[in-house]
Amino acid sequence: MKDASSRMSTGTIFLHGSVGLPTAMFGYPIAIWLPAFYAGELGLSLAAVGTMIMLARLTDVVTDPVIGFFSDRSKSRFGRRKPFMVGGLPFLVLGVVMLFIPRQLGIETIGQIHLVFWISFMFLGSTLVYIPYYAWGAELSSDYNERSRITAVRELYILVGLAVAAAIPFTVELIDGAGAGRDPGRVLAAMALAITVLMPSLVLFVVWRVREPDIGHREEVPLLDGLKLVAKNGPMLRVLAIILIVTGGEAFRNALSLFFMRDVIGITSIGSLYFIYFGAGLLAIPFWLWLGRKISKHKAFAICMGTVACISTASYFLNEGDVTAFTLLFIAKGFCFGGLQFLPLSMLADVVDVDTARSKGQRAGTFFAISGMTGKLATAFGTGISLNVVAFFGFDASGAAGANGAQELNWLAVNYAIMPALFFIAALWLTWNYPLTAERQARLRGLIERRAARREAEASAARASAETV
Repeated sequence: MKDASSRMSTGTIFLHGSVGLPTAMFGYPIAIWLPAFYAGELGLSLAAVGTMIMLARLTDVVTDPVIGFFSDRSKSRFGRRKPFMVGGLPFLVLGVVMLFIPRQLGIETIGQIHLVFWISFMFLGSTLVYIPYYAWGAELSSDYNERSRITAVRELYILVGLAVAAAIPFTVELIDGAGAGRDPGRVLAAMALAITVLMPSLVLFVVWRVREPDIGHREEVPLLDGLKLVAKNGPMLRVLAIILIVTGGEAFRNALSLFFMRDVIGITSIGSLYFIYFGAGLLAIPFWLWLGRKISKHKAFAICMGTVACISTASYFLNEGDVTAFTLLFIAKGFCFGGLQFLPLSMLADVVDVDTARSKGQRAGTFFAISGMTGKLATAFGTGISLNVVAFFGFDASGAAGANGAQELNWLAVNYAIMPALFFIAALWLTWNYPLTAERQARLRGLIERRAARREAEASAARASAETV
């Protein structure tokens, strides 16, 4: 049996991480372009769009833990994780098509029911693909720093995917003029084509070429007993609280980003600005990886969040025409985005060891399902609440000249800039004294490996005794 803690080949890590690329390509347009498309071009109220997205995300409260649980317990000659990933592809691709290009399909009635049904359908597909995928990544290695490497490569691909996704409206701008990049319908149509090609191609290729690790003997932990163990896992609860707060803050910002850039600052080339933003995040990955090794993951993450809180607050004081100042702040935020992406997920992979030491089970799928559910709930409420708040104060999402006055734009700025900063400050307090350090994780791995070696020795002795008889 291959030693799971041995250093993996760079080729395997990069191949496995490539699935992260299409992950970002559907997440980015949902966060940035979808609200403007349905509330602006299709005429739904901004409050209704926010509420429908929130309701759709709430379905993950059921699907995430169920899929994670069955993924952990499944047995097939293809592996535990791979069948779920392949089975989720049709749901994900069809959901993207129905959600992004409904008018091209000849659908006449595009209302709230259409939005909530197809976004829920797409979220089900994404859960089937990504919960097993992230659990598979956590099981590739048991080493503290090696997990950072695996996670960093995957998040590197996610940032590449975000850059590719941002290049689509950038390309639309180059072809049709700067204002075209603010047309959500054209942007989403181009993205639907890219996603439906890249998503199945990369997932199927990785499933074919990368093997799942042999985790050996594992205890079957009943679902309720397992959830009780999760509730007693202090580092896990801390990570979940951090993910909830940080993701909620990001969702507040993301849902309003296009509106803030367009209506408060007056930016026309939104697509090109996002292309630069994700490029900065991509270049920053090696820095955050180095800082995590130097001072520990959680302290690097705390520094990242503190920086983002300052950048976010500064954005509130910008006015129409401050394009250069906003661009510089946005690039700085993009640099921090790399750390926000991979550091908490790498911390979560270490948390699984606490559970393995206590339960004797291998339940990475369950843990990433709970983490995914937490993040999706935060996204749901962050998106839904922010859109409903600005709608309550009269913000008009159409983008028409003079549609919004000073009060409406001020409430937009408060929710875009000040609210996320408060979220990050709260998460920073939870993160700085995070208890699961590299030293403690090494002790946990030693306990797990000694127990595995003892079990293997007992099994060998039993086999030898049987052969003697």
